Amino acid sequence: MRTQVDKKADERRWMILAFLGLAQLMVVLDATIVNIALPSAQADLGFADDSRQWIITAYALAFGSLLLLGGRLSDYFGRKRVLIAGLLGFAGASALGGIAPWFEVLVGARSLQGAFGALLAPAALSTLTTTFTVPAERARAFGVYGAIAGGGGAVGLLLGGVLTEFLDWRWCMFVNVAFAVPAAIGLHGLLDRDRADRGVRMDIPGAVAATAGLFGIVFGFSRAEAEGWSAAVTIGSLAAGVILLAVFFLIERRSAAPLLPPRVLADRNRAGSYLAVGVVGASMFGVFLFLTYYLQQTLEFAPVETGLAFLPMIAFLMAGSVGSSTRLMPRFGPRPLVPTGMLLSAGGMLWLTGVGVDSTYAGAVLPGLCLVGAGFGLVIAPSMASATLGVAPRDAGVASATVNTCQQVGGSVGTALLSTISASAVTAFASDKVPSTELMARAAVHGYTTAFWWSAGILAVGGLVTAITLRSGVAKAEGEALALAH
Repeated sequence: MRTQVDKKADERRWMILAFLGLAQLMVVLDATIVNIALPSAQADLGFADDSRQWIITAYALAFGSLLLLGGRLSDYFGRKRVLIAGLLGFAGASALGGIAPWFEVLVGARSLQGAFGALLAPAALSTLTTTFTVPAERARAFGVYGAIAGGGGAVGLLLGGVLTEFLDWRWCMFVNVAFAVPAAIGLHGLLDRDRADRGVRMDIPGAVAATAGLFGIVFGFSRAEAEGWSAAVTIGSLAAGVILLAVFFLIERRSAAPLLPPRVLADRNRAGSYLAVGVVGASMFGVFLFLTYYLQQTLEFAPVETGLAFLPMIAFLMAGSVGSSTRLMPRFGPRPLVPTGMLLSAGGMLWLTGVGVDSTYAGAVLPGLCLVGAGFGLVIAPSMASATLGVAPRDAGVASATVNTCQQVGGSVGTALLSTISASAVTAFASDKVPSTELMARAAVHGYTTAFWWSAGILAVGGLVTAITLRSGVAKAEGEALALAH
């Protein structure tokens, strides 16, 4: 019979999950919430068309390039301290963005949001990993957390549409204060202070190489969209990023205190899970971007209608995440789930390639969205759980940071890659034809469907690779490592 102490401990754990979910939702939705608000912000602050991408890119650059360092800082200073600092810093940066009088201030605020997000995201996931150690509870917790991580981008589109349409674009920044401050207060009261592991030495050369390398990769892909693949800045940034990441891995192999210990990547399930999160991130942000344009520009949906149109995807994603974590993962392990989810999502993308100028949402979009959501649900929660399962407490922060890094860098790379491919398809479709409004509409839709074809291909290849990489059977957690978490 359960004691009163056990019940209170259970309630405390689930309250911690609620606040961690709030923090994760804020971080993920901030990658998309400003998309719909961009036209209003541009009209208000008066910046040029070729500058508006920096509102998106500034966040992604800071977030993606600093995540590994943020994960190691949470191991060094303690998860609770870093988590609270990240939340309060994110709130402050958001408030600064909300009152921004100039474009430069808004870009700076978005960069600060990304930097503080890189602190709190790995600290939140590692806190979840060490809070839920009982397999059944852990499965439910990661199901909920995975649903938030997967659906947060769509929630950002809906929330951005509501705030922009009924209030003002600045509330897309101010709203983060309402997420961050309650989460910081709640977690400060609920979490015990974990010991700062000052035995964890900071790998400064590795941190510099990783941060600069990730920056080069994300920056290079962001410039490819704006200036093309053959531009010197694109080639130079990507080449520098690849070289610096190669240097980083060489440093890690020889370092006495590596930023990303090779032992974290040595496990096949963990490596396959990181790959899965990156592939889904690339496809997910792509579908958000191109479907948003299709719904607003082709089907003439209002911002709020556009956000509502993504709700069925969120519903299927949440159902898939919770179901896969609580019922399927404990019985079968990640290997049958992750590849199946990717192939299911690829099928949804193939359905979306059928959209046209005169299509309807119910017939051409809704079925594909449901398939994509269900497939992502089978991938994200099991991958996040496998990526942190059995990690020793001293590596919890960096293992969690690697998950977030893969999702963020995958999203940034996927968005830039698919945007460039889509733009090229539009140009090729319209060339040698008499310009007209109908032609431009058809060319735009051709660009979207080309991007969906590529997304389907990326997911199919990801499904094949993860089927080879992931191990069969149910992985057993390293009980001793998890026990030490408390």
